Amino acid sequence: MATLGGIKEVEGSANSVEIDNLARFAVDDYNKKQNALLEFKRVVSTKQQVVAGTMYYITLEVADGGQTKVYEAKVWEKPWLNFKEVQEFKPIGVAPSDSTA
Repeated sequence: MATLGGIKEVEGSANSVEIDNLARFAVDDYNKKQNALLEFKRVVSTKQQVVAGTMYYITLEVADGGQTKVYEAKVWEKPWLNFKEVQEFKPIGVAPSDSTA
């Protein structure tokens, strides 16, 4: 059981369908609000904090005009109320180029 108020790393979040869905939700929300065309690529890491629901801090990669950028999304979820809200969505850098692409 998670401790109320403590921020903890979410193990396996890069392979979690639930976390992917929250990350996609954050990208879609940003695109609608900013009239942008970011494309979700992958989740890098996730932390969570138990509040009145769960606050997720998701580090993710997006494609923006052919360049891969790293963003951090803060998403508040209360699944028992079918509630999700993006609290923050901000760029934190450019991803290193992938030589295998």
